[in-house]
Amino acid sequence: MRRFKFSDPGFEAAFAAFVEERRETPEDVDLAVRDVLAAVRGEGLAAVLRYGKLFDRTEVDETNIRVTIDEIEAGAAQCPQDVRDAIAFAAGRIRSYHERQRPADAWFTDDAGVQLGWRWTPIEAVGIYVPGGRAAYPSTVLMNAVPASVAGVDRIAMVTPPGRLQPAVLAAAKEAGITEIWRVGGAQAVAALAYGAGPIRPVDKIVGPGNAYVTAAKRRVYGTVGIDALAGPSEIVVVANGANNPEWIAADLLSQAEHDPAAQAILITDDPAFADEVAAAVERQLTSLATGEDAAASWRDHGAVVIAPLDEAPRLVDLIAPEHVEFALDEPERLADRVRHAGAIFLGRHAPEAIGDYVAGSNHVLPTSRAARFSSGLSLYDFIKRTSIVKCDEAAFAALGPATVALADAEGLPAHARSAAIRLGRG
Repeated sequence: MRRFKFSDPGFEAAFAAFVEERRETPEDVDLAVRDVLAAVRGEGLAAVLRYGKLFDRTEVDETNIRVTIDEIEAGAAQCPQDVRDAIAFAAGRIRSYHERQRPADAWFTDDAGVQLGWRWTPIEAVGIYVPGGRAAYPSTVLMNAVPASVAGVDRIAMVTPPGRLQPAVLAAAKEAGITEIWRVGGAQAVAALAYGAGPIRPVDKIVGPGNAYVTAAKRRVYGTVGIDALAGPSEIVVVANGANNPEWIAADLLSQAEHDPAAQAILITDDPAFADEVAAAVERQLTSLATGEDAAASWRDHGAVVIAPLDEAPRLVDLIAPEHVEFALDEPERLADRVRHAGAIFLGRHAPEAIGDYVAGSNHVLPTSRAARFSSGLSLYDFIKRTSIVKCDEAAFAALGPATVALADAEGLPAHARSAAIRLGRG
C-alpha cells in the first residue's frame, strides 16, 4: 500500500505517476488470442471444442455444449430460496432502473419544410460472457441480460466456462429469461459469438467481463461485432473523514480488492490518524477474509492512502477517474457534485459500493482504467441503436438542393452534386 500526503513536495507528480501505471495486455496473451480467433473462424465448432479441452480440461462435445432448458430449470431449483428471492429482488430493481432510460423517437418539420427525426430500435442478437473460475456471478447475468431484455433484444446468448454451472447463475439466467446458454469460455467463446461456430450462431454485440484473454479477444473482434468495453481490474476510491467507522471503510476498500490481485482501492482522507485506523482495520479483516490472498496482494501492490484536504478530493477523483467512488460524508453532494470522471458515485455512509454491485438497480458494469473520462457504464443504450430519418417534398428539396450541389462540388464529388442537381433541373 502506498501512502501519499498532499502537502509533500512532488505530490502531484508522484500521485499522477501512480494513477497512470497501466497494466497492458501482455504480448504473449494477445498473440495466443489471435491464433485462437483465427482457428475458430476457420474451423468453427471443432476449434472451440479443441480449445475447451486444452484450456478448461473438461469433456464438452457437440452433444452437451448447449445447456438444455431442463438443466436450467433443475439447476435453478437447486439454488437456495433466499438466494432466489434476492435474485428476483435485484432483477426487479435493475429492470425498473433501466426502463427509465428508454429514449423517445422523434419526428418534426423544420423551417425549410424538411421532415426529420430518429427512431430507436433494439440490437437483434447479443452475446453475454459470464466468467467462471474465481466465483459464481449471478449478478453479472442480471446486469447484462436484464437491460438487454428491457431494450427488446430478440436473442440473448450466454457463454460461460464449462464445468459445474452454479445454481445461482442458472437461477439468474432463468429470472432474466435466458434460454440459450453455451458451455464455452475464454477467447474461443468470444470467437464463437463473433464468427459463429456450428450451432452457436453469431451475434451483433458481445458484452460482459472476463479475464485478460477474453478482453484481448473482444478488442480483436471489435468491428466484426460491437462490444461493451474493455474491462480492466476493478477500482474503488473512498473519500472519508474521521467521523466514519474505520471498520466500515476498510470493508469497503476490500470489497473491490478481493476481486483480483490487480484491483485497486484508494482512501482519500484529511485525517492522518483515521487513515492509520483504516489501514490497521484492513490488515485485521484480511486475516479472516476467504478471499484474503487476492485482496492482500491488491492492497499491497495497488492500494493507496492519500492524506489531503477534502476540498481537493473531487480534483483527485477526476485524476483517478475510478470505476467506483464513495463519499462517506455528512453532506456528500457538496463534493460529489464537483466530480466529472467516475463510473458510479455512492453518497453517504450507508451507500457502500456493494449495494451497487447487486441490488441498487444501477448497472455494475462500469468503465475501468480511467475510461470514465470518456465512457459510461452499461445501460439500455448499449442494446439499442438510433436511425436517422429524412423526408423531403419538392419544395423542401428545392430549399436544400443548391447548397448540396455547392458543397459536393467543393469536395470534388461530382456524382453527389449530380444527384442533387438533376432534381433541380440542372442536368
